[in-house]
Amino acid sequence: MTRNIFGYKKLAAAITLLLLAQVAAGQSLEPRRWSHLPVGANFAGVGYIYSEADILFDPALQLEDVSSEVHTALLSYVRVLDVWGKSGRIDIVVPYSVGRWEGLLEGEPASTRRSGFNDPRVRFAVNLIGSPAQNMAEFRQYKVNTIVGAALEVTVPLGEYDQDKLINLGSNRWIFRPQLGVVHNWGKWAAELTTSAWIYTDNDDFFSGTTREQDPLYAVQGHLIYTFRPGLWTSLSAAYGGGARSTIDNVEKNDEIGKYIVALSMGIPINPRHGIKVVYLHSETTEDTGDDYDRLLLAYSMMWGGR
Repeated sequence: MTRNIFGYKKLAAAITLLLLAQVAAGQSLEPRRWSHLPVGANFAGVGYIYSEADILFDPALQLEDVSSEVHTALLSYVRVLDVWGKSGRIDIVVPYSVGRWEGLLEGEPASTRRSGFNDPRVRFAVNLIGSPAQNMAEFRQYKVNTIVGAALEVTVPLGEYDQDKLINLGSNRWIFRPQLGVVHNWGKWAAELTTSAWIYTDNDDFFSGTTREQDPLYAVQGHLIYTFRPGLWTSLSAAYGGGARSTIDNVEKNDEIGKYIVALSMGIPINPRHGIKVVYLHSETTEDTGDDYDRLLLAYSMMWGGR
């Protein structure tokens, strides 16, 4: 008979697992986020992510062979803006997940399930150099060599959360992610580099009524992109993120994150205004605790406006 693995009362386990569930979900590879687009264009999409992970704990916690399987549906919307003559955009993503976590607790099988909304994310970006605000006719004639952009992504604490549970789909805190990116294009090739930081507010309703503070997580990601023709492209990506040490009720924990991620992405056009994207992503931790995961993303998007 299985037990609820996350009714375990050792606070160290709670800290580690919540960190994995929330930080790892936030780390993603995002090619073409700085692309030059026509002002007034709108993009709406739906997506599905399948994720499975092996989660590694300190042996002293008596949690072994812990794994997860999570299915996530995504709704997204993008609007391209004229920001004082520069090309800008606003992105909104709303995820909903259904997942199962299972393993051995003190040598006995244990598991739990969760379903509900994750925290939605809103991102505002402006291409500061190399990407002027243009209508569709101007956009089609414009040749882009190098783009430099800045963005701020905000994770809004509206997801499912219960302080009495160790696994939550929401984080019960705001997360601010400033980003700086550069893209250089030559022919059908493009190289893209993005640096970012996750800055966390405190969670005053952490497990068992404690307060959780967290240092920033710093990350860098790079993409090599090849465009076969408009709408048909592929990208090889890699990233590294580190930091995010937790403090629980003023006690610092040894739970700093170190994670490598690689991904292969492909965009496939259906017609000039409809397309699909496929992404395979693999991640491994460099620490003795952490999660190694694989993800497959399938997404469909449609475009309108921009004339």
